[in-house]
Amino acid sequence: MNSKHLCMLLLAMLVRVGATAAETPLVLSYDKPSEKWMGALPLGNGRLGAMVYGGVDKETVALNEATLWSGQPDPEANNLCGPEKLREMRQAFLSGDYRRGNDLGWQSLCGHGKSFGTHLPFGNLVITDEAAATDITDYKRCLSLSEAVATVSYKQNGISYRREYFTSNPAQTLVVRYTASQAHAINVSIGMDMLRHSTVCASSASQQQGCLDINGDARFDKNGEGGVRFRGLVSAQVEGGEIRVVDNRLVVTNATTLTLTADIRTDFQNMDYRQQCRQTVTAATAMPYQQLKKAHVKDYQHLFNRMSLCLNADGKQATGSTEALFQAARKGQPDPVFDALFFQYGRYMQISSSRENSPLPSNLQGIWNDNLACNMPWTCDYHLDINIQQNYWSTNIANLSECNTPLFSYLSLLAKHGSVTARKVYGCRGWVTHTINNVWGDTAPGGSCSWALNVTAGAWMATHLWTHYEFTQDRDYLREVAYPLLKETAEFFMDYMIEDPQTGYLLSGPSISPENSFRGPDGRDYSLSMMPTTDRATIYEIYHACIEASRLLNVDADFRAQLERDIRKLPPYRVRQNGELAEWLLDVGRSDPSHRHASHLLALYPYGHISPDDTPDLARGCETFLANQTSHANWEDTEWTRGNNINFYARLRRGEKAYESLIGLYTGFMRENLMTVSPAGVAGAQEDIFSFDATEAAVAGVCEMLLQSSPTHDLTFLPALPQAWKDGSVRGICARGGIEADFSWKDGQVTTLVLRSKLSQTVNLRLNGTTHTVQLKANRQTKIL
Repeated sequence: MNSKHLCMLLLAMLVRVGATAAETPLVLSYDKPSEKWMGALPLGNGRLGAMVYGGVDKETVALNEATLWSGQPDPEANNLCGPEKLREMRQAFLSGDYRRGNDLGWQSLCGHGKSFGTHLPFGNLVITDEAAATDITDYKRCLSLSEAVATVSYKQNGISYRREYFTSNPAQTLVVRYTASQAHAINVSIGMDMLRHSTVCASSASQQQGCLDINGDARFDKNGEGGVRFRGLVSAQVEGGEIRVVDNRLVVTNATTLTLTADIRTDFQNMDYRQQCRQTVTAATAMPYQQLKKAHVKDYQHLFNRMSLCLNADGKQATGSTEALFQAARKGQPDPVFDALFFQYGRYMQISSSRENSPLPSNLQGIWNDNLACNMPWTCDYHLDINIQQNYWSTNIANLSECNTPLFSYLSLLAKHGSVTARKVYGCRGWVTHTINNVWGDTAPGGSCSWALNVTAGAWMATHLWTHYEFTQDRDYLREVAYPLLKETAEFFMDYMIEDPQTGYLLSGPSISPENSFRGPDGRDYSLSMMPTTDRATIYEIYHACIEASRLLNVDADFRAQLERDIRKLPPYRVRQNGELAEWLLDVGRSDPSHRHASHLLALYPYGHISPDDTPDLARGCETFLANQTSHANWEDTEWTRGNNINFYARLRRGEKAYESLIGLYTGFMRENLMTVSPAGVAGAQEDIFSFDATEAAVAGVCEMLLQSSPTHDLTFLPALPQAWKDGSVRGICARGGIEADFSWKDGQVTTLVLRSKLSQTVNLRLNGTTHTVQLKANRQTKIL
């Protein structure tokens, strides 16, 4: 092969993986340890989470496990309301007596949250270097997004030290490896700083192997009685040294290598947790380290390598550490390379927190826990009025559909318990759950109607079942998982909605527009009403999904016919006199126009009922609302509102506004390890608290800026491209219809485009200002440009 042919081959390889000379290595890199949890490097295998501080004299690895929950089932949770009281409330609302309707709702529909519980942190693995940390040079702390491996390296007294950390999904363990350039140079002690009720017992099986055995429970008096029992094991193995037991610590002296293998298990749906913990650690310690690492990287890259993104506006190279890139982004001057890095960081976090074998989906903090959220009144649980929805917005479009699996299992759990809530509280079939949810099946309303009585919260989450099908076209999944849950969701609303005798519309209620109230005709502020817009949008989406699914599966014709009749009786979306999309069926305005929630815009994103092309007046109503909300002097700006707005503005084809929202996420709510925070002052927080939602919402938003797909599988390329990304390339981005796309662009125009489809189908492409109709063959690659 001559040099010309070799160059052409290398160029083709670079194009295939979406790389350019200006694409930054997918590494977070820092030149000093973190002094706090928020600066640490996150690791996760979908169940075990770890935060690596990277200290030299004292290393801290904060540990989490997804099922480490306080609380317990509450058999009295559904002792609320009932059909007769519900009927009385509705009569008040339909007669226009909103004061009485709200008074009755607050009397009968506020839950008590007894023994509700919260997710909790486990504790800190603490590794102390016996020597003083002096003469440290060449320090580097890194997280490789392409391998999901954290490293710490430095030199001390002429000796090079290196540590590697990863949480393996195949082995189901945390693994830490210490090495040094000189034999017998590792001298550390290993102990636990526990945050739970527990005992720690250190033992040494031989001079080369020791163990920390941690047993306890997750009692947490703040949230009532109960809590899982747990066991944690940390196994230590050395080469070239010895391990001794001193005061429930393991002391390592004169070792050449040190390998730690750890697992945590609880009795949540797992009575064999103690033995399972021992078996997992025993199996992992029996494997050579390089074999463990190789299996971990291969397993992780199977997901991560499906998609690449390069946003190279003007050919400049990214320089400096992640800290330097972060500081520029914090000042509102992000490098497009940083945008691509943060995008892939979000995909990394999704894989790390939610895998096919995860026992639970990601909660408000993913699978990590800063010991702050769990101490807040809102706890570290499952909020279904925006947060957990945002956690999973990125999965399908960013080519990580398998990461949805634990969410769907959790929805099945909610449906099981929610069927009791539906029957007892409302007298309805199907299932229902509300704003806050735990792992114990508490699907009843929470303690305040103003935020807790979101009757369509669970249904909103359930719409993701249909979205997953739209992207994957997995007919078996639709038949066995999605449709049964969607059908039960629709059955609740078939019973719950009533016909308005004045208009003939079918109405849900009493319900809320999450966390917002309106000023009634009598001058008072009310939370409860009939058919807020968020309910209308969600019920329509659920009914539409069931209609389409039953038709595809050729089942339940009578059920489908009823839905088809009822969906036409839902009230239409409308624009108020002030130009905003109406948030309530009533012609009323918000009590607090600056409030952070915007749930009535679900019709714009994610549902797509409103678009600039099909419903331009309604789209303008959405944009007017956003302009009024975000320009208000007291706008309650948060991390997830920024994530919301990236997607809203992308759907409105406002690329610069979408990018402005992404920059706003950087400047206001991102910290140096690229995690995002819910800021102090929001919902009673006294300080910034880590929140997972905005990261995944931003990943989804970036994808929406590059490619949008309609339910009819029309594809629009670069619908909201900002000037900062005028040149770039993407590989493996997904669209509805089971389609993947690879494309590149120059000066905002698509220059190359390849599509892959799971189905043979005809699609319309909006591309460079024109529309093209193309035929795609199943499991074939089609070159368009």
